Amino acid sequence: MQVKFVVIFLLFFSLAPIAKEETMSWNATRKLTWADFKATPDTTSDAVALTASGIIFGYSVKTAGRKITDFTTTVEAHFYPNKSWCFKAKSNNYILAHEQLHFDITELYARMFRAQLTKLVVNQNVKAQMQRLHQKINTAVNETQKRYDMQSNHSINTKVQKEWEIFIAEELNKLEQYKSI
Repeated sequence: MQVKFVVIFLLFFSLAPIAKEETMSWNATRKLTWADFKATPDTTSDAVALTASGIIFGYSVKTAGRKITDFTTTVEAHFYPNKSWCFKAKSNNYILAHEQLHFDITELYARMFRAQLTKLVVNQNVKAQMQRLHQKINTAVNETQKRYDMQSNHSINTKVQKEWEIFIAEELNKLEQYKSI
């Protein structure tokens, strides 16, 4: 019997972290466990798990009079335990690896965002440029998450699942200098 594993991602892109929301920052040495999925499962869903992850983006600008003279940014890939759930009886290590790869994809786009932000030149339009990059990353990560689930058939296609694992690992490696701590 084939079971379709449906994963839904809530991608949160904001200028400030969500107040009092428990988060886990992406970390290369700390992988997700089923204990991290703390929300109550949706009993009406066909999904085995729901993962909430996203990119938190913030910036500040330094001004002299009305002229922008410098800016700083923060970009973090987060997992939201209290918005993520799983049916423990149906959960296994293979599905968890699929979920982890969704979080890794979030980190990949956080790295891409950091890389693009380093190329910005301080000018009067820098805030608008950051907002455009923010929108572009938001769209791209959503499309990639959907494509991953579609191509891997929510992890059922093991060959494609493995291809995605290799691809994301290679892409993360290419952007190693922009990784989260």
